Amino acid sequence: MSEPDSQSQEQITVVLPDGSELEVASDATVEDCAYEIGPGLGRDTVAGKLDGELVAKEEPVYDGVELEIVTDGSEEYLEVMRHSAAHCLAQAVERHYDDVDLAIGPPTDEGFYYDFDNLDVDEEDLAALEDEIEAIIAEDYEIEREDVSIEEAEERLAGEPYKLELLEEFADENDTVTFYKQGEWEDLCAGPHVDSTGEIGVVELLEIAGAYWRGDEENTMQTRIYGTAFEDESDLEDFLERKQEAEKRDHRRIGNEMNLFSIQDVTGPGLPLYHPPGKTVLKELEDFVEDLNKDAGYDYVETPHVFKTDLWHRSGHYENYQDDMFIFDVGDDEFGLKPMNCPGHAAIFQDQSWSYRDLPIRYAENGKVYRKEQRGELSGLSRVWAFTIDDGHLFIRPDQIRQEVEEIMDMITDVLETFDLEYEMALATRPEKSVGSDEIWDRAEEQLENVLENRAHDYEVEEGDGAFYGPKIDFAFEDAIGRSWDGPTVQLDFNMPERFDLNYVGEDNEEHRPVMIHRALYGSYERFFMMLIEHYEGRFPLWLAPEQVRVLPISDDNLGYAHRVANEFDDFRVEVDGRDSTLERKIRAAHDDRVPYQIIVGDNEEDDGNISVRDRFEDQEYDVEIEDFKQHLEAEIEEQRTQPDFLQD
Repeated sequence: MSEPDSQSQEQITVVLPDGSELEVASDATVEDCAYEIGPGLGRDTVAGKLDGELVAKEEPVYDGVELEIVTDGSEEYLEVMRHSAAHCLAQAVERHYDDVDLAIGPPTDEGFYYDFDNLDVDEEDLAALEDEIEAIIAEDYEIEREDVSIEEAEERLAGEPYKLELLEEFADENDTVTFYKQGEWEDLCAGPHVDSTGEIGVVELLEIAGAYWRGDEENTMQTRIYGTAFEDESDLEDFLERKQEAEKRDHRRIGNEMNLFSIQDVTGPGLPLYHPPGKTVLKELEDFVEDLNKDAGYDYVETPHVFKTDLWHRSGHYENYQDDMFIFDVGDDEFGLKPMNCPGHAAIFQDQSWSYRDLPIRYAENGKVYRKEQRGELSGLSRVWAFTIDDGHLFIRPDQIRQEVEEIMDMITDVLETFDLEYEMALATRPEKSVGSDEIWDRAEEQLENVLENRAHDYEVEEGDGAFYGPKIDFAFEDAIGRSWDGPTVQLDFNMPERFDLNYVGEDNEEHRPVMIHRALYGSYERFFMMLIEHYEGRFPLWLAPEQVRVLPISDDNLGYAHRVANEFDDFRVEVDGRDSTLERKIRAAHDDRVPYQIIVGDNEEDDGNISVRDRFEDQEYDVEIEDFKQHLEAEIEEQRTQPDFLQD
C-alpha cells in the first residue's frame, strides 16, 4: 500500500497509546495512521483498536479516538487469526456438506466456533474437516475485504436465512456492509482478519455442541463446532494439555463422584440440589464468612425471595434487569424473584431513623437470588438460575468511605489468602446502561481510585464494566492450573440511597444522604464452590472436606476397635469402612473418595492402643498416639491449612 496523502485539507487528531497525538486526514483508516507513524508499522498492520474495540485495519478513524495498532506481535493477533480460522472451518464445512446454512463464527478466549443449521455431523467427522482446513491454509488464499451495498449483499446472501437476518440489522445503521473472500468462499463479516489463510498457524477442532440461534431458546437449535488455533504446534500442545487437565478437574464430574450436588429434570435447569457432602462444604464456607462478618461488626438480616415489582422499579433493577428476571402476577399485583439483595437491605435501612452517630450500619445476608439465564448458557454451578451471594451492604457517611472500603478489601484478601489464591484487582467504571448523574459517577470513581492509589495497589481500569448503579473494585484470582476467575467485589453506590430517599440526621441536625457500599467476599457461593472443586480437584483442605477421616479396620476382628477409635474423633467428620473387603481396596476407595486422612487399625494397633495414619499423598506413619493425631487435626483445622500435613514435617 502507498502512503496516504498527508496534504488533505481536513485534518483530525488521533491519540496514540503513549498519549501523544497524531494528525491525519479526516478520511484516514487505521492502516493509514500506521503508515503515518512509519512505513514498517504500516506494512505490519493486521488490525487496530479504536477506543478499545478491535476493528479491521480498513476501518476509518475519527477525531479524538484512542488508537492502537495491532501487528503479529500484539496480544490481539491471536484473536484475529482465530477469527480467520473460523472462516476456514465454515469453508471446509460447505465443501463437504450440501445445503448447510451458515450462522455466526466468532473468536473466543480459547479459540473459535461456527454455528450451522441443517448440518448432520458428529465427532468422527471432525478429522476430515481438519484435513480440509489444513488444505485451505496450505492454498494460502488471499483474504480480501470488499465493501458491498445492501442491495448487492441481499443478492449474494439469497438462501442464507441467518445471514439475511443479520444483514437486516446492519442495514438499519449502514449503507454498505463488508464481505471477506478467500478462494471460492465468502462471508458477511466485519472482520478483522489476517491477510491470507497461509498466515493461520495450526488448527484443531475440539467438539460439537448445540446452540440456539442468537442464544434465544425460542429459536432454532443449531450445530456448533468448537475449535482452536495457535501460531505454532508447541502452543497448541500446551493448550491441549491444559484443556485435558481442566476436563480432569471438571466440577460436574467430581461433584457427581463425591455426591456434592445434582441438577435434575425435576427441579429444572440451573437449580442445583446440594447433597449432604456438598452442603457440608458450603456450611464451612458460610461459617468462615460469618466469623469475618462478626469481627467486622455486621448484623445479619433476611429478605424474602420475592417482592412486588414496585421495589424493582424503585431500585432501577426493573428497567435494567427485566429481561433477566422471573416475573409473575398474583391477582392484580406483579411480583418478581429477587435478582439482587440490595433493594431489600435498603428497605430495611429506610424503616427507621438514623443519626450520624449510628453510621456505619453494616448488613449481611447469605441471600438467594435468581437470574433468568438462557438455558444454553447454563452449566453446572458456573452459571445457574438460583445462586447465593455472601452479600453485605453498608450505609455510611461520606467521610467513612475510605476506611470502610479498606476494611472490606482486607476481608477479601483474608479470604483469598486463606485459600492461597493469587489475585489481581480492577477498577470498573460507568457502563453505557446506568443510572445517576455524571457528577455522582465521577465522585464515586474518584473515591475508589483514591483508595487503590493510597494503598499502592496495582490495578487495571476496566472501562464500562461497573454495575448500573455505581463503580466497583473487582478481584480476579487464579486457580491451580492458571485459569482466571471473577469473584469478590466492593461497589460504591450513590444512586440507590437517592432512589430510596435514604437519610440520616447529621451533626448539623439536617438530613443527609448516606453512601451505600455493596460487597461480596466470595462473589457467589456457587461459583466459588465450583472453582474450589476444580482448584483442589475435589481434594479439599481438611477444614472443608466433607469427610475428614476414615477409619479402616484391617479385618472384621478389628471392627470393634475401629468404632472405638472413631468415637475418639467424634469432633471431626469421621466414618468407619466396615465393609467385608481387603485393606488395599479400602485404601483405594478412601483415596478415590478424596478423604484427607485414613486411620488404619489392625491387631498391633489394637494391642498397643494406638493407630496408623495414612494421608492422601500415600505416606503412612505407624504407632501414632490417638491424642497426638487429634491435636494435629485441631490445629490443621483451626489454622485452615490448605493441605494435610501430619506426615509432611
